[in-house]
Amino acid sequence: MNRNARRARAIAIAEAKPNARMVALRYLMLAAGATAASLALLLSHVI
Repeated sequence: MNRNARRARAIAIAEAKPNARMVALRYLMLAAGATAASLALLLSHVI
């Protein structure tokens, strides 16, 4: 593996990591929003 290929691979790995973290964060926020919405709906029926 020459120097350019090694550099390109390092850049690709560095760019892939935040992308995976952002996808996980997006799903976490979506789950939190769905939980809040269902709790609000449940509370509106109870009250």
